[in-house]
Amino acid sequence: MLAGRLLPRALNGSALGYRSHAATASIVRRLRAAVEEEADFGHGFVLIPVLLALGSLVWFALAYDVGIAKLAPLLCIFGISALLCQGRFAPWRPIAIAPFIFVGGMLLAAAETARIGTVILDGPVTTNLRASVLSREQDDKGRWRYLVEINETSKPRLRRPPSKATLLARSHHEGYPAGAIIEGKVRLSPPSGPALPGLNDFAFDAFFKGVGAVGFFYGAPRQALETDVAVSRTDTSLFAQGKAFLADVREAVGDRIRTVVGGDTGAIAAALITAEERVISRETVETLRAAGLSHVLAISGLNMVLAAGTFLVGARTLLSLVPGLAERLPVKKIAAAGALVMVLLYILISGAAVSALRSWIMISIMLVAVFFDRVSISLRNVALAAVVIIAWTPSAVAGPGFQMSFAATLALVAGYARWREYRMRERERVTGRWEPASNFAIGSVATSLIGGLATAVYAAAYFHRLPAYGLIANVLATPLISILIMPFGLFAMLLMPFGLEYYPLVVMGQGLDWMLAVARYVASFDGEWVTGRVGVTGFALAAFGGIVLCVLRTRLALVGAVLIVLGGTAIAWERQAQRPSVVISEDGQLVGLIAEDAIATNRTRPPDFIFSQWQRALAVANHIAPVVESASALAAKPESSELKASAANATEVLSSVKAGGFICHKREWCVGRSHEGWTIVVVDAPELFPSLCEAADLVVAATRRPLPTCKSSRALVVTAETLRRSGAIEIYADAAQAAAPPRMRIARSFASTERPWQRHRRYDWRSNGFSLEEGSF
Repeated sequence: MLAGRLLPRALNGSALGYRSHAATASIVRRLRAAVEEEADFGHGFVLIPVLLALGSLVWFALAYDVGIAKLAPLLCIFGISALLCQGRFAPWRPIAIAPFIFVGGMLLAAAETARIGTVILDGPVTTNLRASVLSREQDDKGRWRYLVEINETSKPRLRRPPSKATLLARSHHEGYPAGAIIEGKVRLSPPSGPALPGLNDFAFDAFFKGVGAVGFFYGAPRQALETDVAVSRTDTSLFAQGKAFLADVREAVGDRIRTVVGGDTGAIAAALITAEERVISRETVETLRAAGLSHVLAISGLNMVLAAGTFLVGARTLLSLVPGLAERLPVKKIAAAGALVMVLLYILISGAAVSALRSWIMISIMLVAVFFDRVSISLRNVALAAVVIIAWTPSAVAGPGFQMSFAATLALVAGYARWREYRMRERERVTGRWEPASNFAIGSVATSLIGGLATAVYAAAYFHRLPAYGLIANVLATPLISILIMPFGLFAMLLMPFGLEYYPLVVMGQGLDWMLAVARYVASFDGEWVTGRVGVTGFALAAFGGIVLCVLRTRLALVGAVLIVLGGTAIAWERQAQRPSVVISEDGQLVGLIAEDAIATNRTRPPDFIFSQWQRALAVANHIAPVVESASALAAKPESSELKASAANATEVLSSVKAGGFICHKREWCVGRSHEGWTIVVVDAPELFPSLCEAADLVVAATRRPLPTCKSSRALVVTAETLRRSGAIEIYADAAQAAAPPRMRIARSFASTERPWQRHRRYDWRSNGFSLEEGSF
C-alpha cells in the first residue's frame, strides 16, 4: 500500500522535472537563436568604439599613470589569445577580443597623454608677458579673448612657463590679428579643478587643448615692433600659417554675417557658421538653454546634415535640369562630390569641435557611400566615426560633447532603421495625399523626442538639470531650422564670395528671430528639473542600457530597457543619499554650509562660476548670505593688542552663532556653525590664525604663507596648501555614539596628484621641483 502511494508522487515529480528541464531547454534554444540572429546583423562592430571608449575612460580615471611599457605587453597577450581561439575554441573569440580592444583604448589614452605633454602653471602669478597671437574672439561686451603662445616672461621670469594661455583683454582696443606679437602685464592662473568632487575638471580639458594658463591683461596689450611681427610670421610653420589663415577667414565671415544680421540674431547666425558663441549675450544663451535649444549653437550633426543635404539635393536638381546630362553622367555622384567638398570647407571654417568632427566624419562616410551605391545611414558608419575620433583624440570620450553627440546619433540612426523596417512591412498601405506632410510632422516630433531621451542622462550627469519643456521647443523650432535657417545659411555662404549674401542672410535672420521667439515663449514656462549630481553606478547602467537598446535588434534589446530602468532606480536612490554638510572651494575663499534647500556661505556675493555649480550639483536653490558686521581693518603690521581683540571678538561671536549661517568681519574672519554642531572659523587675516585655530572644530585659512601648527587636537585645519593638493573638498557627518558629535569624513576632488593634468599642484617654485608628499588634513 505504501508503494502504491509513493509511486504517483514519484511520477508527478519526474513529470514536473521533465517540464522544468524542457522549459529551460526552450529558453536556451531561443536565447541561442537570438544570439545567432544578432550575429547575422553584424552589429558587433558597433561595440568596438564602446570598448575603446571604456578603456580610455578607465585609464583617465585611474589615480596613477599606467604607462605604455606596461600596456603594450598586455595588449600583445590578449591579441595572441584572440588569435589562438580557433577551431572548437572559435566561439570564445569575442570574449578574448573584448579585453584586447579595452586595453587598446587604454593604450591610446596613454599615448595621447605622452604626446601632448602640456605644462600647466603651478599657481597664480603676476608677470610681464610677450606672446604670439594664435587666435582671438570677441565677447558680447566687445572684449577680446586671445589664445597666445608665450614667448617670454619677465619680472618675474617664470621657471616653468606654460606654452599657451588664454588671456582676456578687458580694456577696449583694436584687436590684434593672429600672428601678431603682443606684450603687457598679465595675471596668470592655472586652469581650475572641479568645483566639487566628481564635477568637471577644467584642468583636464585645458591639458589636452595645450592651454597651460588662463588670465587677463592689466590694461590693453601692446603690439611689438613690426620687425618682430614679420619675423614671427616668417618663422612659423606651414601648418601654423594655415591655421592663422583659417582664423582670419572665420573672423571675416563672422563679421560679415553680424553686419547684415544685427544683435543677438546675427551673433547666433555667425555661431552656426563659425562656432564663435562668445558674442551672444548671456541672457540669450540662458534663454536657449532653459528652452532646451542650446544644442542649436553647436556645429552638430543636425546643422551639417541639413547643409550637406541641401547642397546635395540642390546640386542634383540643377544638374538634372540640364537636357541630356542626367543620361550621360552620374549627377547624384557629382552632387555628392560637391557636398563632400562643401562639408570639408564647413569643418575648416567652423573649427574642429568634437560634435562637428563627428558630424563631418559621418557625413563624409555617407557621401562616399553614395559613390559605391551603398546604404549611407547605418550604425556601422556611426561606429566608424567614433573609432576615428577615439584613435585620434581619446581624451574626447571624457567630455559631454562626444558622449551626447554619439548617444543622440546612435539613437536616431537606430530609430530610423526600425522605422524603415516598419514601413517596408506595410507594402499594401495606400499612400495618402497628406503623407509627406504627416511624415515631416512625425519625423520632427520623433527626432526631438529620441534625441532628448537619448541625451537626458548625459545632460543630468554633466549639467545637473533638464529643461522640462524642451520637446515643445524642439518640435516648434525644427521646421524653422530645417527650412529657413540652415538652408539659407548655406546659400549665403555659397554667394558670399560674390558679395550676394545679403538676402539669404535676411531670410536666415528672420528664421532665427522666430526661433528666439519660440525659445522665449517656452522659457517663460519656467520649467526646469534640477537633478543634482548623478552617481556613477546609475549613470553607467543607464548609458550602457541605451547602447544595448539601440544596437540589438531582437528581443535581446529588452536587456537594454531593463538596464535603463535599473540605472534610473539607482540614480533616484543615490539622490536620496546623504549630502555633504560643508563644502570648501579649491582656493579656500568660499565655504558653504548645506541646509535643506539652501547654502549659507561666507561671501555676500559668491563667485557665480563656482556657486552656480554648487547649487546645481547639490540641488539647492537658495543662498543665505552672511551677517556682516563692521570691523576696524587691521593695520599692515597689527599690534598684538589688536590681534587679541579681534580674536576675542571672533571667539565670543562663535559661541552664540546660530546653526546654518555665518557672521563675518570684513577682511578679518567669518564664523559659523553647521547643523551637526561643528563650529567653523574662516580666517581672512593670516595674523589671526594662531589665536583662532584653537577656537573651532574646522578652521579654513586660504593664505599660502606658512602657518604655525595648531595646538588644538580637535580642530581640522584646511589651508590653501592642503587644498592645492586635494582640490575642492566636501565634509560629511559620519554616525557617532550617542551624545557625541558626529565625526568629519572628507571627500577630496583628487585621490592623488600623480596624473599629468594634476602634477602642477605639487610643484614648488622655490626648489624648482615636485614634492613627493600628497598632503593630508
